[in-house]
Amino acid sequence: MDWRIQQTGGYPLRFLQTGTVVVGSGAAGLNAADQLWKFGCTETILITEGMNRGTSRNTGSDKQTYYKLTLSGEEPDSVGEMAKTLFDGHCVDGDIALAEAANSAPSFLRLCELGVPFPVNRFGEYVGYKTDHDPRRRATSVGPLTSRKMTEALERSVRGRGIPILDGFLVLAILTEKGSVKGVLCLDLAAKTRETAYAAICCANVIWATGGPAGMYADSAYPKGHYGMTGVALEAGAAGRNLTEWQYGLASLHPRWNVSGSYMQVLPRFYSTDLNGENEREFLLDFFPDKADLLTKVFLKGYQWPFDARKIQDGSSIIDLLVYMECCLKGRRVFLDYTQNPGGCLVDFDALGQQARAYLQNAGADFGTPIQRLQHMNAPAAEFYRNRGVDLAKEPLEVAVCAQHNNGGLDVDVWWQTGVEGLFAAGEAAGTHGVYRPGGSALNAGQVGSLRAARFISAKRKAPPDEAGFETACGEILPIYLKQYASIMGAEETAQGLWAQAQKNMSRVGGPIRDLRRIQEEMDAVRGHLENFCEETRAVDIPGLGQAYHYRDALICQLTYLGAMADYIAAGGKSRGSAMYRDDEGARPYAALPELFTYALDEEAFDNVVQLAHYKAGRCTYTWRPVRPIPREDDFFENVWRDYREDGNVH
Repeated sequence: MDWRIQQTGGYPLRFLQTGTVVVGSGAAGLNAADQLWKFGCTETILITEGMNRGTSRNTGSDKQTYYKLTLSGEEPDSVGEMAKTLFDGHCVDGDIALAEAANSAPSFLRLCELGVPFPVNRFGEYVGYKTDHDPRRRATSVGPLTSRKMTEALERSVRGRGIPILDGFLVLAILTEKGSVKGVLCLDLAAKTRETAYAAICCANVIWATGGPAGMYADSAYPKGHYGMTGVALEAGAAGRNLTEWQYGLASLHPRWNVSGSYMQVLPRFYSTDLNGENEREFLLDFFPDKADLLTKVFLKGYQWPFDARKIQDGSSIIDLLVYMECCLKGRRVFLDYTQNPGGCLVDFDALGQQARAYLQNAGADFGTPIQRLQHMNAPAAEFYRNRGVDLAKEPLEVAVCAQHNNGGLDVDVWWQTGVEGLFAAGEAAGTHGVYRPGGSALNAGQVGSLRAARFISAKRKAPPDEAGFETACGEILPIYLKQYASIMGAEETAQGLWAQAQKNMSRVGGPIRDLRRIQEEMDAVRGHLENFCEETRAVDIPGLGQAYHYRDALICQLTYLGAMADYIAAGGKSRGSAMYRDDEGARPYAALPELFTYALDEEAFDNVVQLAHYKAGRCTYTWRPVRPIPREDDFFENVWRDYREDGNVH
């Protein structure tokens, strides 16, 4: 790539021109670039802050799942039935559900062709298993690092095609004019001076594949180094959708990893300490009078990993609630201990609930200590932590209730285009999920969304970029960033500390437990930090400036997401999905819990509507609309074939 120098607003700016910019190097971003090239859009550039960073490359679970149409056995399945399963997750648009179902098999099989080793039986059937909210056996896996295998295969294809990659660049702004994309403004993280810090790319299309807004939260299962940049897209005019809907669950903090599956099924000991690691207490024993009931609920967390408001009363999500109470209300630290049984005693396996008892006995794991059971049932799970410096046979594992996945995100149409012409979103950045989604459907959605965006661009948006519009948009926004540079760069550094405190506040107020008064107070604080960003924030070098911009993006997201939660409450919304909303007209599931945990379950009044969020200049507004139903298309072959010959049915 040959940079040119262009005078913009009297300032020399490094400049490139291309057709489409893909932002993000996770599974969705890599697939977007690969598919664009395959469809003939060779004027494509991929931009990433770090090629090997991000959630797809660095996260997983006990058995990370990919969700697809059934491709084995005699059990019946269909595109329509899979679409209905996705649609039934509440607050899901039917046309998107149908597209995700229809394109699941082609997207999955392409990954297989690229070398992702999804298992087959001796006849070549891609066997599956049931996952969360899955009526069939649509799930498959290549182990705990399925998404990493996907990114590795996709990167090989991208590099094999020679697709240009700008590594070490942070996109700060999407340049628009009259509601249409004109380009992007970037920060070169390797730059040393103001003269080389900023660069711009003129383009007609942007595919935003930056993942979820992980930078909002302190308690996070997202890998370190993945922050998301949803705020940039919101600033550009894209609407948010279903921003209230997240998945939270127990995860270790060092390293960040979901403690689902075997990590819970082997019945570890939970204890908490003060911030200095002293004053140890087995807090679960204080709450559960029946030890067998305690152990059964811990076991069930392996199956029921996400915090679920429906599973608090007499369910396993009471464990999440008690951990949250220790960490976020009492200011203590929580650990899992695999060297001792809970209470320091032998486990009475015969007293466990039927599901836990049968599983452990069938696995031959009804003996010993948690680490002995883990090594017997799933040795690679113990090895995973040992390879990352934590020997579960010798030391405890610090955990918290962590943000893991945003089911909401940017509002997109059936081609994954936002309300800004030429701006598409794919992967977790796109809010295609509702309240409940089948496990692994996010990986499918990322592949389908990036495919759909690439197909639409190749068919409808291959016109050259608008250079005049780019110069106008860039000339308006560049002086703002030059002024910020002059204000922020200095001899001290404050961005990291401010950001860390904002993240802690969000985990306490905008995580799984939500109270309107606390949300409104935090919104006021966040708005103040945004208004005083340049006055409060300092960085000592260009990478630090990048962190400052991440902090600002997190503030925009916090304000918009907290506002969505407040708007949901004001509209009469109750507890659902992975969120408990305080409701003084509700009830506490257990008398020993504080008043903050008074709640009422949603009565499905909001199942068929979508909340849209609009951010502009530090202010947020919210609207509601009905979900789009699942389309009932004319599938008579001759008619479809005729239309396909005309435009490939891209409309």
